[in-house]
Amino acid sequence: MDLRKLGLVALGLSMGLVGVAPASAQSAVAIERSGHTLHVAACPRGNPFNTARCHAHVVTDARGNPLNGKANPNAVPAGYGPATLQSAYGIPAGSGSPTVAIVDAYAYPNAEQDLAVYRAQYGLPACTTASGCLRIVGQSGGKPPSRVDVGWDQEQALDLDMVSAACPNCKILLVQASSASFSNLWTGVDYAKTVAGVRAISNSYGNTDSSSYAQYDSHYTGNNIAITVSTGDSGYGAQWPATSPGAIAVGGTSLAANGTETAWNGAGSGCGIGHPKPSFQSGVTDACAGRMEADISAVADPNTGVAVYGPATRNASRWMVFGGTSASAPLIGAMFALRNGNINGASSIYANRTSLQDVTSGSNGSSCPVNYYCHSVAGYDGPTGLGTPQGLGAMSN
Repeated sequence: MDLRKLGLVALGLSMGLVGVAPASAQSAVAIERSGHTLHVAACPRGNPFNTARCHAHVVTDARGNPLNGKANPNAVPAGYGPATLQSAYGIPAGSGSPTVAIVDAYAYPNAEQDLAVYRAQYGLPACTTASGCLRIVGQSGGKPPSRVDVGWDQEQALDLDMVSAACPNCKILLVQASSASFSNLWTGVDYAKTVAGVRAISNSYGNTDSSSYAQYDSHYTGNNIAITVSTGDSGYGAQWPATSPGAIAVGGTSLAANGTETAWNGAGSGCGIGHPKPSFQSGVTDACAGRMEADISAVADPNTGVAVYGPATRNASRWMVFGGTSASAPLIGAMFALRNGNINGASSIYANRTSLQDVTSGSNGSSCPVNYYCHSVAGYDGPTGLGTPQGLGAMSN
């Protein structure tokens, strides 16, 4: 992996800057580099076992401050917008209004207002709680939590904007878990499965994989619902719940302006030992005895990032540029919802490879036990799976 840490920058302001949890009086942010672009993880690394961290990355300056922080919401933002993403992945205009659920942690008080700015900027139809297009609930469908975490709020802003970019007519169910514990997050997933009209559930979080997580894999298996999960932002090394056999593991690419793609060096990949190999991977990932990630991919490199309107601090929202497989997971989830077909986990991706653009260059690790685990090659590889979508043909059996 070629994510080079540039050191720790002390951001000596309390409860306000990128990724600073509300309980923190002071924080240090590790600045990373992709190409010529500096960025920081919205959620701090090193989270404990049985908890998740979000995989959003915010483009910053050398001090860790978000770039493109325009106070004027009418200013044209940097980063790819809906039209570019729709063109890159052949996303058609859809009919009907399927629901995409987004599961994240903590409260995001300005979710509706920030989403309105994004959608208005790009001429997308309004999506409000009053109209029923947007619904915000707690992990079991009740009142949302009260605790606020800026990093997770940035994750939610990214997720809301990417679902909107791919499927402007989709309804959105934002499920906010009370904390970043896996048990709270999968409670949110289980709730979303019960909501009528939900066709996809996006999860942009994870932790280092362990066989002990296999007993919880069923939470990320949907019955005719696409459950997308980010593969991570630390390069080679399997992440859970992306290794859940029923999940759709979404990797990440660098998307050049001319439409060509290479593997993003931060995209997660790996062999999930202890998780049963799904039948659709037989003959494709045989070097891995368990569940291999990723299955499919889309833009995730902060160096070719996406425009997002969301909280730069606890009290101020602005335009920013984001990356991470937190961008690709909701984008792919919304495409599954837009197709609105028969969904059986990731099986349709493997059955419809001609509907994908193979990504054959780039790497997320300098070495790994099997070359394709961390290097993009013709056909299947860990960082990008079977490739990126070209239309909706791979989104349904």
